[in-house]
Amino acid sequence: MSPLKKHTISFKHAFDGVLYTFKTQPNFQVHVFFAIAAASAGFFFQISRAEWSVIIFIIGLVLVAEMVNTSIEAVVDLHTEQYHDLAKVAKDVSAGMVLITAVMAVITGVLIFLPYLLTLV
Repeated sequence: MSPLKKHTISFKHAFDGVLYTFKTQPNFQVHVFFAIAAASAGFFFQISRAEWSVIIFIIGLVLVAEMVNTSIEAVVDLHTEQYHDLAKVAKDVSAGMVLITAVMAVITGVLIFLPYLLTLV
């Protein structure tokens, strides 16, 4: 198989993973909604290139965290259907990772957009 064919297949599998997460994870859908809202606000307020860099990075970080969380939950569920303290730890810690990145995103959004919003009043 040619290297180009291998890369094409890899990209298809990666896209399938993003699509699966979007279709099956309500929290991912919420994160995408707020990502679109933040991007729309960025266009509306004509934020700086540096601010765009931060917004794009934090959006990516939140979406990746949600996907890692989904992956960890799937692997834990694949390993056991019974309650286990370590399975709970894995799921709780990965959910906590998403929570921390989402809170960071909100704080970042407030720091960037609040000065723009205050100019409207």
